[in-house]
Amino acid sequence: MNGLFDGTLVNLRYYLVYLPLGVLGLVRWSCWLVRRAPAALYKPVQNDFRLPMSVVVPVYQEDPVIFARAIESWLANDVEEVILVIDATDRACQDIALRYPVSVVITDVPGKRDALVRGWEAARTDLVALVDSDTIWADDVAAEACKPFADPKIGGVGTRQNVYNPRGFLQRVNDMYLDYRYFDENAAQSVMGRAVSCLSGRTAVYRRELLLEISEDFMAETFMGVPCMSGDDKRLTTLILERGHLAFMQRSARVWSTFPGTLRIFLKQRLRWARNTWRSDLRALSRRWVWRHPFLAFTLIDKAVSSFTLLFAPVFMTLAVVRQDWFFVACLAAWWWISRAMKILPHLVRKPSSFFLVPGFVLLSFVMAVVKLCALATIRKQRWLTRQVSVENGVVVRTGNSRPLAVESEVGA
Repeated sequence: MNGLFDGTLVNLRYYLVYLPLGVLGLVRWSCWLVRRAPAALYKPVQNDFRLPMSVVVPVYQEDPVIFARAIESWLANDVEEVILVIDATDRACQDIALRYPVSVVITDVPGKRDALVRGWEAARTDLVALVDSDTIWADDVAAEACKPFADPKIGGVGTRQNVYNPRGFLQRVNDMYLDYRYFDENAAQSVMGRAVSCLSGRTAVYRRELLLEISEDFMAETFMGVPCMSGDDKRLTTLILERGHLAFMQRSARVWSTFPGTLRIFLKQRLRWARNTWRSDLRALSRRWVWRHPFLAFTLIDKAVSSFTLLFAPVFMTLAVVRQDWFFVACLAAWWWISRAMKILPHLVRKPSSFFLVPGFVLLSFVMAVVKLCALATIRKQRWLTRQVSVENGVVVRTGNSRPLAVESEVGA
């Protein structure tokens, strides 16, 4: 008997090394359930409310086929006007715009922020949809995105986004991440206080009067003394919430955008997004306004903490491999697969075949956690990474060989 007891005790001590991972997992799952419970209660706003809407689109070296299809999708929504703010170097997109009944603004000022401001200043309607040039709308996006504005407290409305025609591993995984975002974080934030942390720039609708009010602060944003160039959607959402207005995600308004299919561009994009998130969230958590939205504050803290805690799992997996504890290795790998599948269940309902991509999804999550820590370490660095613009000596400038053509700014139908 004593031998059996001693053997059991030895086994318990052997596995106690994994106890911290179990405790951490319990805490992280509790945090997820705090988000998931209200997210399950989410419902899009349903009414007949409608206001005139303008579509404002900054355009820079977009794929011609995607750009043309996107324009057609916006016009099919019966919006009041489509305003394309096209970079002076982009003659291909300028030529495409001439084929459609849209207004065009040609700009030789590099960077997306200035293009957005020029666009909403040129708009004439109560609502302005800020849209990326590769974003294709469903036929009812304008109608659906208007509905939350029946509440005068709503300042901005986001949409549900997915990857357009996803092919290959990275694009399909991106599609999984998007569903996870709109059925989890954004849905929960919409239910718990109608304070979404970021109305994605692929398509977000705002009251024009608020955009005009925040234009100066939007353009003058700095972080640790460095002017901010990217992160325009996070900044706009923050400025709206800061002023006491609300931000809601209308999941019935669906749009599709292109996403990178190569690892190099994917990682560059994620690094830029992560820097923007750290800057915005750290600033928000240092201000009083965010604590008027306790659930939003909780999700910002939870997201920041998860960037560190997520890496504990591969550390313990490595430890188990070194110890040749194959039973634990198998159990942990199975748990990763099953638990992540549970978290992205709304996506799996839509695309069941993605269940076999879950292991890759998990591994890429670990890579992205490293990217987020790299972003934190280089948080002051300002560069678009996927575009030929950057901040140098406090000014947004062009990089590479891209130079503006000799054109004048104009607005014309």
